[in-house]
Amino acid sequence: MRTLSRLLRYGLGHRIYLSGAFFTMIATTVSSMAVPYMLGTAIDEAIGNGTRSTVIFIALGVILVSVLRGGLSFGQSYLAEALSQKATFDLREDFFKKLQSLSFGFYDQQQTGNLMSRATADIEAVRMFISMGLIRGISILVMLVSVVSIMSYENWRLALVCFIFMPPIIWRAVLMSRKLRTTWMEVQSETGKLTSVLQENVTGIKIVKIFGAAQYEQDKFGEKARKLADLSYKAAKLFAVQGPLMTFIFTLSTAAILFVGGYELNAERITAGGLASFIFYMAMLAMPIRMMGWLINTLSRAQSAGDRIYEVLDAESGIKDKADAVEIKRVHGRVSFDSVSAGYNTTDSVVDGLNFSANPGQIVAIMGAPGSGKSTLVHLIARFYDVNKGKITIDDLDIRDIKVESVRKNVGVVFQDVFLFAASIKENIAYGLEDVTLEEVMAVSKIAQLHEFIEGLPQAYDTLVGERGVTLSGGQRQRLAIARTLLLDPPILILDDSTSSVDSKTESEIQKALESVMKNRTVFVIAHRATTISQADSIIVLDKGKIVERGTHEELLELKGNYHRIYNHQINVSNENSTTKQKIEKTEKGALR
Repeated sequence: MRTLSRLLRYGLGHRIYLSGAFFTMIATTVSSMAVPYMLGTAIDEAIGNGTRSTVIFIALGVILVSVLRGGLSFGQSYLAEALSQKATFDLREDFFKKLQSLSFGFYDQQQTGNLMSRATADIEAVRMFISMGLIRGISILVMLVSVVSIMSYENWRLALVCFIFMPPIIWRAVLMSRKLRTTWMEVQSETGKLTSVLQENVTGIKIVKIFGAAQYEQDKFGEKARKLADLSYKAAKLFAVQGPLMTFIFTLSTAAILFVGGYELNAERITAGGLASFIFYMAMLAMPIRMMGWLINTLSRAQSAGDRIYEVLDAESGIKDKADAVEIKRVHGRVSFDSVSAGYNTTDSVVDGLNFSANPGQIVAIMGAPGSGKSTLVHLIARFYDVNKGKITIDDLDIRDIKVESVRKNVGVVFQDVFLFAASIKENIAYGLEDVTLEEVMAVSKIAQLHEFIEGLPQAYDTLVGERGVTLSGGQRQRLAIARTLLLDPPILILDDSTSSVDSKTESEIQKALESVMKNRTVFVIAHRATTISQADSIIVLDKGKIVERGTHEELLELKGNYHRIYNHQINVSNENSTTKQKIEKTEKGALR
């Protein structure tokens, strides 16, 4: 129940709508209570003295009260829906805001589809709870209390007969609530898994097509869909049993009331109109009793949905500001690693015992085999993850003592896996920045060797790139990402294998253009091409998370270690490729002669 009470706070935040919904709900209930009394009075009047005018007057009163009740019921439904929409709007805002604040470590352990399911299906279940479960549930409770009170006042003996049937209804409600909560938790978990399968399939549709795996994906999706359907059927079955059972119990109670009511009528402890009124009140109980199963279903589903939502809202970010964290402006860019060890959890270390410094104006190249810790090293600088041991400083300040936002404003990162939004080229380059002119966008595009390509497009910088930049090649996406980062003008620049998808000629052009940009910046470059690495002021070679070699290009060649071996291998491959190309060209020329 703690989860439901926390969800209710979102409804309590909109007191005007909540008060209006409760007022119209109580007024609707009161007007409903008047109708059976008026009908009973009409029956007694007709049997007693047969005054036609009195009966007609009461009939008109019943019509008037019914019209009033209809208007109030509309107001209740409208205000309840408005309340639920505003409450879930706030909940969605909090959920999305929380997602923005969580660290990379959280997303490493989550599936995108599962998070999307929580943000959509689970929050919709909460909306149903606030709109129908909360307001309608309290309406049912008020009606039950009101009807029971009136019935007890009219004839306590008949009321007692009615109360005999209450324990089995309550017992069944509690039992079903427990079963439904477990089932709905499984349903919502499977919904998240199904959404993940769908999201992965749509995102990776090219791979699916290339490998002819359409049938495999269909089978995988079908298996998840069948499991979800089976669980939904199970929940529907539990819910379906409740309605007929409640109706059966209600019918039994009505029969018992009629049987005992006959004795009460003969004993003159109740009038004919009073007995009719009592039966009308019993009929009013039918709706709350039938709705009880639906209400329990709604509450159980909201409880499960709320648990899943609060798993995210209550999650602690691995990266957060200290209470006394300072905000810094533009830094000079001196970066130092002091005995740094770090990993994706507190026990394992991807990098271990790193010690080095980089000064403004220096280019530091980082190389190593896949999995050696290159990306982890540069991600630590931007504080995507925190160190387990040691410290990283920027201008002699421990980055954990600086506000995260300040750190990232001073560190620009071009990732190897470029993500672009379904927006225009200009919007993607100027992402996250305000008041950026087209001239500024064009300037960084020229540096990234992208301007000529953009100008050749029909809509130039207003051209839409499609979802994830699908209309651009891999090299074009990487150059756009470089332009986007350069527009930030960061004093510390990280290029995470950012030229891997461009040819050697384009890479050379980008490197020449970047020379002027790199001045007075601290630049970290992850690259595999020897030509790129050899131009760095300092080269760090990693192996299994440790620095095994460090120095300039010439110094490392003299060591004749890992760097020497990799560099010579790439040079030999490059020469072989060049020789092969020359032979092919000679052969083609001979054939033409």
